[in-house]
Amino acid sequence: MNWNDTFCEMFEKCSAAYQAGDFDFNTSYTDDELSFLASIGYKKREFFDFIEDFVDEKVPSMSTALLIAAVRRDYFLVEQGGKPSEKEISKDDLPTFGDELDGINYLPRILVKARAKLKGELDPDIMFGCGGDRKFLSKHGNIPAADFLRRVWASGGDDSKVLEWIKSL
Repeated sequence: MNWNDTFCEMFEKCSAAYQAGDFDFNTSYTDDELSFLASIGYKKREFFDFIEDFVDEKVPSMSTALLIAAVRRDYFLVEQGGKPSEKEISKDDLPTFGDELDGINYLPRILVKARAKLKGELDPDIMFGCGGDRKFLSKHGNIPAADFLRRVWASGGDDSKVLEWIKSL
C-alpha cells in the first residue's frame, strides 16, 4: 500500500470515530498509525485537526488534507532527510492577524505558519489550513493550501517572491 492510501484510510477511520464521539487525538491512533504519521513528518494533533475541521465544517476535504500532507512529506524527506525538527513555534511566535506585508493583512502570519508547517514546527494548538488561512487563500486568488506551501518552499525564505506571486493573481 502506498503512503497516500494509508493516509486516506486513516482519514476515513478517524473521521468516522470523530463522528461517533471520539474527540481525543491522544487515543485515536494505533502504534502502527503513529509510526506512519512519524514517517511522513506528521504529529498526531496535526492530522487530527484536519479530521476535526472536515467533520465539523466539511473543509478541508480529504484530498486537500492529502495534498498538504504530500508537501509536508516531501519537505520532510528532501530537506530534512526524514529527521524531525526539534524546534516548535508557539502562538506567541506568530505575527498578529492584523500584521501586513506590503499592505496585505495576514500575509506575515500565514508565511510564518507555512514555513513552520513545512518544517513540522507548529505547536499542536496551531493549524496550517485553519479557517483564517482558508479565508486568506480564498480572498487572494482562491489559492489551494498545498500550492501556497509549495510556493513558500520554492521561495527559499524570500517573502518578496511569495508577495509578488500573490499580487499577480
